Amino acid sequence: MKSALVTGANKGIGLEVAKLLAQHGFFVYLGSRNLDNGEAAVRQLNASGLANLKAVQLDVTSAASIQAARAAIGAKTPVLDVLVNNAGISGGMEQSALRDTPEQYRVVFETNLFGVVGVTQAFSDLLHQSPQPRIVNVSTAMASLTLYADFDNEQLAHRYPIYQASKTALNMYTLNLAHALRHTAFKVNAVCPGYTQTDFTGHQGTSTVAQAGQRIVKYALLGPDGPTGQYFSEEYFPAPATCPW
Repeated sequence: MKSALVTGANKGIGLEVAKLLAQHGFFVYLGSRNLDNGEAAVRQLNASGLANLKAVQLDVTSAASIQAARAAIGAKTPVLDVLVNNAGISGGMEQSALRDTPEQYRVVFETNLFGVVGVTQAFSDLLHQSPQPRIVNVSTAMASLTLYADFDNEQLAHRYPIYQASKTALNMYTLNLAHALRHTAFKVNAVCPGYTQTDFTGHQGTSTVAQAGQRIVKYALLGPDGPTGQYFSEEYFPAPATCPW
């Protein structure tokens, strides 16, 4: 049985991704900063008939937590086939490039970038044991430099400098990771789930959690001829087109 780790998986998009991967026959480890919340999520999925799930305490901002999760999962399986780096924070709804402090940036980057780097590196040895390893980094269309360089587009008037900068940095990490793994079977991509109706957005949005989960899982299930080193935002740029970096 293939295995997958989804970070930030106790609710919202992460929980949906975990559910979909379990439905596709994966044993899914649900990473959750609060283990009780993760175990409650597992019970919720168990009640829907899914059995191959386990909650793992995983705070992506803590090196000790990452290493403990790696040890726990490594004790259960020598192989990890899919890593979905979903955990993320917004940094709040009131953001300003002129007023936000370096410390405010650091807090968001700690989760949205450094957490992804830490988790990916910690689990890379297990991923290397898979014949078709897949890494999906959950990004956003708001990270596109090309889109947001258009100052005249009124639809892009709302800007969140801290959040956007952290996800743009994540996109570059995705590219560099894909480049480093280009001669292997890895597929590494960044995926925007869309403007999704979750706690993260105050339950506002144009996409359902189900739609967002499908967009992410699609790239976790890529075949050997699938793309790597790409950035997909299907809500704004319908497949197979990639979103402008």
